[in-house]
Amino acid sequence: MKKSILTMVILCVAILSSCAQQRGVESSDTNSTFPKGNKINSSNFQGTAYLQPLMEADSLNPISVGNVTFEAGAHTKWHKHPGGQILLVMYGVGYYQEEGQEKKILHKGDVIKCPANVPHWHGASPESVFSHVAITNRHLGDTVWLSEVTDAEYKK
Repeated sequence: MKKSILTMVILCVAILSSCAQQRGVESSDTNSTFPKGNKINSSNFQGTAYLQPLMEADSLNPISVGNVTFEAGAHTKWHKHPGGQILLVMYGVGYYQEEGQEKKILHKGDVIKCPANVPHWHGASPESVFSHVAITNRHLGDTVWLSEVTDAEYKK
């Protein structure tokens, strides 16, 4: 069942992308498939980031999908998802790190599977805007926000 939900979500993202291109949706970055969205005003993000919701979770489908765009150097706090998360990198250069693991450098086309309840953070590199589609399974609860990413962790 998990595989079929993932397949369905990836298909939905492809369809949304195609529809956005057919409608001529403009974004602030010519490399973006989806609009940048609205600025995120939350202390859970360091720097400037934007969110464009693409699909809200509901009682029939506990999956939410959103396009998140980070300005250069912007990133999340450490956090975890009770139901896990998948990140589809759309453009730019970004970072992803799980607690106790080395930081990964991400590029367009990379896919990251964030395991359930594993603390991690993600965001843009210091010199690049970064965008990913976040697919979050909310059936076991909302994101649990943790501590800020230190400068040493970000730069390591």
